[in-house]
Amino acid sequence: MGDADRRLGRRALLVGGAAAAVGTAALARAELTHLWWRLPGVEKPRVAGAVDFRGARWVPASPANYRRADRPDDYAVDRVVVHVTQGGYASAVKAFQDPAHGAAAHYIVRRDGRITQLIRELDVAFHAGNREYNERSVGIEHEGFVQDASSFTDAMYASSARLTAAICGRYGIPVDREHIIGHVQVPGTDHTDPGPHWDWERYLQKIKN
Repeated sequence: MGDADRRLGRRALLVGGAAAAVGTAALARAELTHLWWRLPGVEKPRVAGAVDFRGARWVPASPANYRRADRPDDYAVDRVVVHVTQGGYASAVKAFQDPAHGAAAHYIVRRDGRITQLIRELDVAFHAGNREYNERSVGIEHEGFVQDASSFTDAMYASSARLTAAICGRYGIPVDREHIIGHVQVPGTDHTDPGPHWDWERYLQKIKN
């Protein structure tokens, strides 16, 4: 290799190294924006027992089943994911408060329409089985069974629709099937909820009204 080639090679190495450093710095900055709340003295103020949806009852999930965050500042929220508990209300709460369970949703809607919030919307709930979807969505569980059409009562549809309408309004989420989805639609999931008896047309119409 001649002197000119060596100079070119050194220059390419320096430019490449600088580009890599810039890329690494950008990644580091992006990661820091997601982890800012871990720094001493910068935790976002939180009111114990406060709910994001008026009328909801606060029953906290185990901290092991969600990740503290500052959504939508660190993660844009652009999805609502509809779940079904495959069990009763009490068993769902018990599971979400169990640190070994590894999952929890932001809300549970009961058959009678009562709403419980377990995780603040600003935090990342482990509900979808997909990290990206967890970070960008709010998860709503519905008491019942996917194979039992009677699980989905008028009161449940009405309350859940009001909840979802409030979430969509808060984050500017379009009311359509691309942005309001079932757990079954999350990439990589093995879940089937909310199942064939969930009336999507009825649900979206109620959200819009």
